[in-house]
Amino acid sequence: MRKKLEIGDKEFGSKKEALIHFKTILNSYEFGEKLSKEDFNDVLDLLETHPKIIEKIGVGIDSIRIAKVQYNTKSFELIRTDGSTDFFSYTKRINSPKTDFTKFREACRKLIQEDLREVKLAFFDEFSKRGKVRCQETGELSKYEDLNVDHRQPNTFSVIVDRFIEINNIDLKEINYLEVGGGPNELVDEKIKEEFRQYHKCKANLRIVKKSLNLGRSYQAKVTRQKKDLIIKDKKEA
Repeated sequence: MRKKLEIGDKEFGSKKEALIHFKTILNSYEFGEKLSKEDFNDVLDLLETHPKIIEKIGVGIDSIRIAKVQYNTKSFELIRTDGSTDFFSYTKRINSPKTDFTKFREACRKLIQEDLREVKLAFFDEFSKRGKVRCQETGELSKYEDLNVDHRQPNTFSVIVDRFIEINNIDLKEINYLEVGGGPNELVDEKIKEEFRQYHKCKANLRIVKKSLNLGRSYQAKVTRQKKDLIIKDKKEA
């Protein structure tokens, strides 16, 4: 049985399907062209799984273009908000076995899903009109299922996880997981779980945005919390 692969909001039946998807994106552009909003988002979702996500994102990704590399082949080139660039190989990322970081990140993502759901529900409760709310970036009225709770750059979810590991001197090889069929494994250590939830609550600057929205523009690379950022509240605070 082939193992499914989740990258962002997309689910692929196999690594081969994922490779075809990103190859199609790469070959849809000429050298030097920048990706559309939707394609940018897909590549950024894949980048989020990189074990060296902090180094890759840097101050924030402004855009992604098609670069010419060895033998006139195409590659994704990340353009950061400070003008620096870096190449990104989708084949290496998809074909790489899961690292300890990836497994820990997936378990942390599973851990905060209910928190993100509460943020989204609270936003709809407050602002919905006839079952729709305005995307916080485009202002376009959208249905619940067409919107995501997104982590604003540069504090993407992977960056938050990476910094949590560093601050707490966590040895990823010593982390124990509870195997859950059909989904990401769960963390066993209740102390780590609660500490991460609180750290994520403190650091995450969230937005309710359309799934296809390009979140890589430079104005979103500010770390400090902005007025329209959403935050996670404990139920007793809500």
